[in-house]
Amino acid sequence: MIGVYILIAIVVIILILTWVVYNRMVNAHNIVKEAYSGIDVQLKKRFELIPSLVQVVKGYNKHEAETLNSIVKKRNISGETVNEMASNDATVTNQLRNFKIHIEDYPDLKSNTQFLKLMDNLSTIENELAMSRRYFNGATRDFNTKMGVFPAVLFVKMLGFKEVEFYQIEENEKIIQPVDLNN
Repeated sequence: MIGVYILIAIVVIILILTWVVYNRMVNAHNIVKEAYSGIDVQLKKRFELIPSLVQVVKGYNKHEAETLNSIVKKRNISGETVNEMASNDATVTNQLRNFKIHIEDYPDLKSNTQFLKLMDNLSTIENELAMSRRYFNGATRDFNTKMGVFPAVLFVKMLGFKEVEFYQIEENEKIIQPVDLNN
């Protein structure tokens, strides 16, 4: 009879642990999804600003307007995975960086108040995008950590949870090489 009570207690404990782990993982996963959508919102803001820049720049230099138009075309390319989205984002960021460098050659354009306002808005959006990326990576770190700690590690795979990829910059943008923590 005591064996039955012990067995029932073990089953109840396992069910309670599964329930708690599942709820924590759902909460953490929702935070990751929210963070990912935050990046998406900032990217949309950036893409909505670029056509206005195209209109202002057209009067000054055809090449720069074409550069911005090629960035606008990237708007329709979205990544299905975090790494694809990060890769597309990095391409646009590099093109915008090159655009900003070439603008230095146009003093009249740099003094245009509408252009200056748009560039200020672009800078603000880029800063917010960087914050969104950091928030996403923090939420991803927390989620992946929750997956790997005991007792969650016993249940998460059975419950259908998978690790989330970090939002990483392209290899050619890295200034510091990653440290190998296995040595």
